[in-house]
Amino acid sequence: MRVRACVHACLLLCVYEIIEDSPTSSELRAFGAFPPTGHIWLDNVHCTGREASLADCLSNGFGVSDCRHTEDVGVVCTQKRIPGFHFISTSSNDVETLDVRVEDVRIRATFSQRKRIPITEGFVEVKDAGKWRQICDEWWSPMNSRIVCGMHGFPGEKGFNTRSYRLLSARRKKNYWGFSVNCTGNEAHLSTCRMGKHRLMGNSTCARGMPVVVSCVPGRLFAPSQSLGFRKAYRPEQPLVRLRGGGNLGEGRVEVLKGGVWGTVCDDNWDLRAATVVCRELGFGTAKEALTGARLGQGMGPVHMNEVECSGFEKSLTECYFNRDALGCSHEEDAAVRCNVPAMSLRSRLRLSGGRNPYEGRVEVLVERNGSMVWGTVCSENWGMIEAMVVCRQLGLGFASHAFQETWYWPGDVSADSVVMSGVRCSGTEMSLAQCLHHGKHLSCPKGGGRFAAGVSCSDGAPDLVLNAELVEHTTYLEDRPMYMLQCAHEENCLASSAAMADTSSYRRLLRFSSQIHNNGRADFRPKAGQHAWIWHECHRRHYHSMEVFTHYDLLSLNGTRVAEGHKASFCLEDTECDEGIPKRYACANFGQQGITVGCWDTYRHDIDCQWIDVTDVKPGDYIFQVVINPNYEVAESDYTNNIMRCQCRYDGYRIWTYNCHTGGSRSSDVNEFPGIMTNQLQRR
Repeated sequence: MRVRACVHACLLLCVYEIIEDSPTSSELRAFGAFPPTGHIWLDNVHCTGREASLADCLSNGFGVSDCRHTEDVGVVCTQKRIPGFHFISTSSNDVETLDVRVEDVRIRATFSQRKRIPITEGFVEVKDAGKWRQICDEWWSPMNSRIVCGMHGFPGEKGFNTRSYRLLSARRKKNYWGFSVNCTGNEAHLSTCRMGKHRLMGNSTCARGMPVVVSCVPGRLFAPSQSLGFRKAYRPEQPLVRLRGGGNLGEGRVEVLKGGVWGTVCDDNWDLRAATVVCRELGFGTAKEALTGARLGQGMGPVHMNEVECSGFEKSLTECYFNRDALGCSHEEDAAVRCNVPAMSLRSRLRLSGGRNPYEGRVEVLVERNGSMVWGTVCSENWGMIEAMVVCRQLGLGFASHAFQETWYWPGDVSADSVVMSGVRCSGTEMSLAQCLHHGKHLSCPKGGGRFAAGVSCSDGAPDLVLNAELVEHTTYLEDRPMYMLQCAHEENCLASSAAMADTSSYRRLLRFSSQIHNNGRADFRPKAGQHAWIWHECHRRHYHSMEVFTHYDLLSLNGTRVAEGHKASFCLEDTECDEGIPKRYACANFGQQGITVGCWDTYRHDIDCQWIDVTDVKPGDYIFQVVINPNYEVAESDYTNNIMRCQCRYDGYRIWTYNCHTGGSRSSDVNEFPGIMTNQLQRR
């Protein structure tokens, strides 16, 4: 976008005219447009937003100001145009710029390819006044095809057999759209391209051409494989960019890899063009939204990129211009994206039935039985949060908030009571429940369906617990504690099994440390059980356990064998501290509500019971110290990979050193070091 400044001697006002003439038309930059000299004409400007000109806004009056040029203002415009906006075009092409509303666009496959999923090739049709119309290809360009493919969830376009489509179109009745399209190739949607009236050629609207056809290249996640169909649990090579914290396919917080460490992107200047580069890089189409303000949760670790500017044609976000200095950026400004993804028809084979709202209900799947398609239920045996997550994602309902093994209170469709799927076990990355492991045709469900069918409830947001690895590293130490002072801890299984035979006068060697657990998600972390189900413990301080197992503490050999372990029941989940401006909501005092608010953290000090690993029986050597939060997936989270933390440690029989502590998924090496990082799943116990 070019900014032209005209100073009129009478108006004494800078007038900016937006001229659409370059690929960088998504932004208006007035910063530094003029040298910091001359008069300052306006001060204390107050606009309602309905004025046609800045001169119509209230102000001190022209020339009345006490400002300095260090206070000069600038603007950055979004890509969204207000209704009635008309482009001013100075380009010498054959496309006249018009304000045309594009209702909808589709790729209509030929009859022989309509059963293919996703549809990657076909005629381009535009919905106009409720009717689908073709576009004449006389003025069509590869850049137009790039945009059509992008808005349908595909990262690129390719060639196709023109002759077969020309023969096919000759036999069809055509109804052409009355406009031509001219895209630069970096737009997010066809509606943002320039439009022009199509010139009539005799009695035909497309005398020398035919209807536009596009052929798109699907991303690797959606590309069919002859042996496996769609890749069930896509395991990519080590990427440079990834998405985290999104509830649906193709959305999440943007993270980039630098120096082997994952970090976030600051949202300064973050726009659709940069977001589209991310989406295409990851095998999706163009971006639907460029999200700012940590809309999809806050990350941890460094902020690697700031003030990103992309042309839209980069192969990777790392090729865009950016400011390496992220000074002043916090994780409250983490950038995120929502990408266009191909239509996979995933929702047509799954539904929720009987719930109070569309976000909950009994899970019912559509399967083939005896040559016909029938709806049925899913066996609830071993049904858990990971499986529920896949269901909610498949239906486009975000995250799972609960996984139910009894659904008698949801009166589903009686004709769908029969169990048609059993033994379901998901890794967490599947696009549909059918891609999870299950029994196939040989069902096994002792409880049967009906009231014991699987169910879910879904939510737009989910918590995300992350352990402060640095605090763990700085607070580890050894303590020898007499057995007679550990009776309550022994009752709660916080000691090694050898403690059962230990004399009360003996000592146990404890590896102590502090833990600080942050909620960086978009919903509060609440215990699975309600207050009525909390368990009262008489021991030390008399308290309720809201989650019997909240964390696992393990000491592992270098080959991963467990040599010592501990666990921490959540006898108190509360907001110890919060970020500035966020009030504490949960406190344990007086049988209060337990939980961790978004933007707050719960601190377990090193000197409280069970905040340790009993290493009495451990021999000197090198080990791995591991902490896992929410290990049984009792509570849904947006990202389970960062629930695990590992440190390297050395024990000489008297002292212990811990170093190199980091959370799962924070480094490139975690793919091999942490099991389950690529599948968003930890090891089940």
